[in-house]
Amino acid sequence: MTTASDTHAPKLAFLGIGSMGLIMAGRLCKAGHNLQVWNRTTEKASALAPLGAKVHKQASAAVASADIVICTLENGAVVEDVLFGQGVAAAMKPGALFIDMASIKPREARDHAARLGALGIAHLDAPVSGGTGGAEQGTLVIMVGGKPAEFERARPVFQVFGRATHVGSHGAGQLTKLANQMIVGITIGAVAEALLFAAKGGADMAKVKEAITGGFADSRILQVHGQRMVDRDFITHARLAIQLKDMRNALATAEEIGFEAPITALFEQLYAEGAEHGLGDLDHSGLFVELASRNGMS
Repeated sequence: MTTASDTHAPKLAFLGIGSMGLIMAGRLCKAGHNLQVWNRTTEKASALAPLGAKVHKQASAAVASADIVICTLENGAVVEDVLFGQGVAAAMKPGALFIDMASIKPREARDHAARLGALGIAHLDAPVSGGTGGAEQGTLVIMVGGKPAEFERARPVFQVFGRATHVGSHGAGQLTKLANQMIVGITIGAVAEALLFAAKGGADMAKVKEAITGGFADSRILQVHGQRMVDRDFITHARLAIQLKDMRNALATAEEIGFEAPITALFEQLYAEGAEHGLGDLDHSGLFVELASRNGMS
């Protein structure tokens, strides 16, 4: 692992200190990296100062001397604004690498890569899966699109966060993340509906989960999200509203490439109705609440 004592360690900047960014940037600090950080709300970034990070009020100032810039911003529009509206791209030095770890549309990632490339700046789209738990444990799954040489350049950074896989050219990382989120969102719905179905018929939901553990219906989502449903514990790990955003991005991308995704479309409607009913800030396993309400179950 690269540490600050390594003479050839790259200079790093981190943009976007939300729930994931705070943990990930903290891991870089604890690994010994000299880190420059920025967040729209400076107070959130200030939490990293005791770990040795230098906090900047302007994103462009944070990236000025960086060899590698890591971003965990909210969506593609925000990434574009920070890059090209707030001067980050103009402030980055030629030859620097921008790693976008936000979840955005593949076409947005390709557009950003092309525009940065014209400025002599390299780009990787590298969204993650694993939530705040994976970020804390350093076990995130990282799906990376871009040039193989840039992937190798970024590998020491990725190793701080978890396991990275190069999946193709620019945009392929985002495409893989959307495929991941399709599976996650649909499976959460399947688990919620099945457990509620069993409970409505008179079975003990906790015992149903126990009974099917180890069979073909078992999955990490059954174990993690299913347990949250049994416990009625929907404290946010990944917001339902973000799951909805990802489903919508998947459908938009499907339309662009001429792919029919009827199952994703159905679940997008269910998550949208959950958000409309005030569930957007719950964990995405909170889709259970929407399905329970439909069936008159508290």
